[in-house]
Amino acid sequence: MMWPIVLFGLLVASLAGWIYTALRMRRRTRALERSKEEIQVEETLVFDFLHGLGEAFTETIRATDLHRLIVEGATRILDANGGALYLADRTATKIQPSYLSKGCPPLVEVPPHILEQAAATPVALESYIRLHNVAVGEGLLGRVWQTGQPVCLNELSQAPELAKLGESSLGAASIMVSSLLYGKQNMGVLAIANGPAGAPFSQSDFVVFKSIAEQSAFALYNAIIYSEASEKKRLDHDLDIARDIQRTLLPAEPPSVNGFEISGINAPAHQVGGDYFDYIKVDDERLGVAIADVSGKGVPASLIMAICRSVLRSQAVQNSSPADVLQKVNRQLYPDIKEDMFISMAYVILDHAHNGAVTLARAGHDAPLLYRRETETVESIKPPGLVLGIDSGSVFDRLTNNFNVSLARGDCLILYTDGVTEALDNNGDEFGIERTIKAVRASAMNGAQAVVTRLIDDVRDFVGSNSQNDDITLIVIRKT
Repeated sequence: MMWPIVLFGLLVASLAGWIYTALRMRRRTRALERSKEEIQVEETLVFDFLHGLGEAFTETIRATDLHRLIVEGATRILDANGGALYLADRTATKIQPSYLSKGCPPLVEVPPHILEQAAATPVALESYIRLHNVAVGEGLLGRVWQTGQPVCLNELSQAPELAKLGESSLGAASIMVSSLLYGKQNMGVLAIANGPAGAPFSQSDFVVFKSIAEQSAFALYNAIIYSEASEKKRLDHDLDIARDIQRTLLPAEPPSVNGFEISGINAPAHQVGGDYFDYIKVDDERLGVAIADVSGKGVPASLIMAICRSVLRSQAVQNSSPADVLQKVNRQLYPDIKEDMFISMAYVILDHAHNGAVTLARAGHDAPLLYRRETETVESIKPPGLVLGIDSGSVFDRLTNNFNVSLARGDCLILYTDGVTEALDNNGDEFGIERTIKAVRASAMNGAQAVVTRLIDDVRDFVGSNSQNDDITLIVIRKT
């Protein structure tokens, strides 16, 4: 009778063991399914985060959207209460809050009076945090930015400025902070935090966070590159427009003048320049020819050039004295020109109706060259004169006088800016006045245009592959 009882007991024990094992396997299966679901959710969050960062490699994402994506993506992936992104300012001496998520505990020291205000007006704390910039080495954020070393703190002894709030509902209990490094660029810091009610961050969380910070730094760097490229493209477009406008201010072709042959050219070193030349109808019997060089380069010089052109044209009409015109131009320009800027100019009036007289006034400009056909010689004409814009008129008017230039048939008057004589070759040597004179003597017999062509060709051959560093302007007046 014992064997049936023993067998029955074994059967019951086996059945109980099978049921226990089945229940245990079911619990494990459910746990694995939950773990799989959690992993899938985390994978989805990470994929969405990386996909969003991928937009930083296009020109479609705005900086504010990228900053929000980085912070909110990090907080979602690591299930944090909140996060913050601080980026370096233009001086690279401070980092400033670029995005702070809702629920992010203060990550900077908060003065007691702000906390008192926040008790009654919560917005006072938010305003303070959003307006507070962090200096290098200041607090936890400043130290991480300075050292470039990420930290994970589950107790705040290393951040005493934050420990004061650690026990309150406002404070952080667990923090991860990483600098945003890409190459030699340290663009700021990314931080996420949990309050006292949140779980402390684990080492695996810290590994994931550092990876997020690394990818975020890469995305931010590329966003900066795209932004700079877009800004350069916009500026280049604006400069192209400015260049086209400036070209309309310069004469397209020389006038036809009885008794004279005239040719001129302007070759700016950059999109816009400070050189200027012009042909102005003084009256029915006279033509004004002007050449000028504004100190400096680029947009500032081009703006002064445009102002100078306007003033010169307003004073030149019906005034047969070049010196008087320059004196009036100087008095009008002087109050509006900065101390470190000036304009050199030479102004010539051609009397093409009567005796073919040529009158010159020089305001500190490079000495014009005079080619004599009879002797095939070239000489510099150096009447005194002060540059425009550095004297109100007392000295300028005394120095600037009319100078009569006697031109015989075939003689040439050459006006030029220092971009011709100071052009540099690959060895840093200047083209110089001697080479300029040589080019004039070799071509003057063939007319004004031949002189311009020969000089420009000689300068370009001399410069070679070296980039042009100054505007080149040249006018040749030949008596026919």
